Amino acid sequence: MHGTLSSGVMSRLLPMRSAMDLYFDSGDCIKTGNLGIPLKREPVWGMLNELRCTASVLGNRETHLLEGAFRKKIEGAAHPLLCANLRRKDGTYPLARTLEVSCSGVRIGLVGVMVPMVTDKMRTQGASAYLWDPPISVACELARVLRPRVDLLIALTHIGHKQDMSLAEECPLFDAILGGHSHTVLGQPLLVGRTAICQGGSHNAYVGVYEWDRAGWRGGLAAL
Repeated sequence: MHGTLSSGVMSRLLPMRSAMDLYFDSGDCIKTGNLGIPLKREPVWGMLNELRCTASVLGNRETHLLEGAFRKKIEGAAHPLLCANLRRKDGTYPLARTLEVSCSGVRIGLVGVMVPMVTDKMRTQGASAYLWDPPISVACELARVLRPRVDLLIALTHIGHKQDMSLAEECPLFDAILGGHSHTVLGQPLLVGRTAICQGGSHNAYVGVYEWDRAGWRGGLAAL
């Protein structure tokens, strides 16, 4: 969304949200850029709270090399923020890596991964409070843990469409990948094996509206 969630867009999203069981964001929702530090709380967090966001994955805009700046960027988010491949240098994780929720008797597992910003192979690691592990291998590892426990397994990703395709090919355990980062517009879910890949462009041009049952996926993008 890049900070473009306005009152006008909210007026269209709220009635749609009331008819939906779950709502997700695939990252880069705030206005502040990668290396910027917001001077005040990002207003999008309050609006996502009003939309009862089930969970979101971090985008590159929501991260920073400095811990204080990172915390400032996500200040105000009341819903679960996921990022399984972001870790501190001591091996601990600043955010949840997975989430399990239940809806109408369906057990749902979520894994969140994002594009690596600083890895342990980069010279810039010395200036960063955090390191990012390879998103696909991390997502596959956690999918194997969650799959036996859930009926529906979803990856929330901010790694781009090509990487979403690679994730679906390497890890067919996911029922769906709700992706971001590349601003790809997929009018309907793209099936790779049994995995539905979904991405809805950027800047609130579209919202993805999908329906799932054990027979598969229906739905696609709706214009905002």
